[in-house]
Amino acid sequence: MSDLKEWNVENEEFWEKSGKQIASRNLWISIPSLLVGFAVWLYWGVITVQMLNLGFPFAKSELFTLMAIAGLTGATLRIPSSFFIRLCGGRNTVVFTTALLMIPALGAGIALQNQQTPLWVFQLLALLSGLGGGNFASSMSNISFFYPKKVQGLALGLYVAIQIATNDDY
Repeated sequence: MSDLKEWNVENEEFWEKSGKQIASRNLWISIPSLLVGFAVWLYWGVITVQMLNLGFPFAKSELFTLMAIAGLTGATLRIPSSFFIRLCGGRNTVVFTTALLMIPALGAGIALQNQQTPLWVFQLLALLSGLGGGNFASSMSNISFFYPKKVQGLALGLYVAIQIATNDDY
């Protein structure tokens, strides 16, 4: 459960006394976690091309469904991820779902070592990678919740700037 009992960031005294510290901690935990989530969610675009180059025995159309599976899962999981943030707290949700991304990340590393790995294994790993997309997509509302209106732009700007600086897809 979320451990915030009172949250009124528009109250200047509350913001300076405790809100700023909690918000900053949440932001600096969220930025690297969500960067990892975004990377694991989207690395299938690179992996599928390299699988073609390495001679995996799949048709192009089969391989490119991996990107679609990860994208669709990520888009769908943004809805429950938003509810988990409300129920469990943003930081807890972000850290937990980022830890879950170790499954598809390590799984892909292991599966790619053997060209006889069946396609369904890669499809399952792409599906699990969608956790990163759901996490990433719901993160903006989580971050903005912690900041008063007067500084939300800075917090969201830092978050987005770091994501853009580390990703060529933007």
